[in-house]
Amino acid sequence: MSDPTSPSTLRISMAGRFRGFLPVVVDVETGGFDWNQHALLEIAAIPLDLDENGQLALGETACAHLDPAPGTKIDPKSLEITGIQLDHPFRLSKPEKEALDHVFAKVRSAVKKHHCQRAILVGHNAHFDLNFLNAAVARTRHKRNPFHPFSVFDTVTMAGLAYGQTVLARAVQAAGMTWNAADAHSAVYDAEMTAKLFCAIANQWPRVLPPPAP
Repeated sequence: MSDPTSPSTLRISMAGRFRGFLPVVVDVETGGFDWNQHALLEIAAIPLDLDENGQLALGETACAHLDPAPGTKIDPKSLEITGIQLDHPFRLSKPEKEALDHVFAKVRSAVKKHHCQRAILVGHNAHFDLNFLNAAVARTRHKRNPFHPFSVFDTVTMAGLAYGQTVLARAVQAAGMTWNAADAHSAVYDAEMTAKLFCAIANQWPRVLPPPAP
């Protein structure tokens, strides 16, 4: 007989597993390290889903390239690291508010699908991504931000506990996956690998049904 508490047999809804929150993996590429001054240039968000076995899996990616918001700064050294070419004809960047509208709409749809109350940001050094996201929300006075304003799931901590690694590339490799350095520092690639890392760790974690209501 199979163990009813094993990951293969225990089914918990997304809302039930994360107390009404939907984990959404986010990566941003920016014009520097100071979210109060530097521009948000790329964003990718991947709402997590459940596969047919109740395991966490990647949902549909929402992404956007952004025009530097008026008044923000760009450190040329950051562009050297990310490889972003602001004037590239195929960059197809959007104004900051329009880009947030696009990404947030996909996230809200996923939150509704899983009957969750709110999204919670998952990231590698997650508060870096959340701080830039919150700064963009404040600049645009966006009223429909689906993310919790300060709570996160950080894969740095998770990977440190699970594998003894805190660098994303090394943690991904420790989890048995391949890391392509040539694709790194793209918001979509980094978000996808962070999402796979989160799922790899969380899917191995024992799942316990919540106690019955009194």
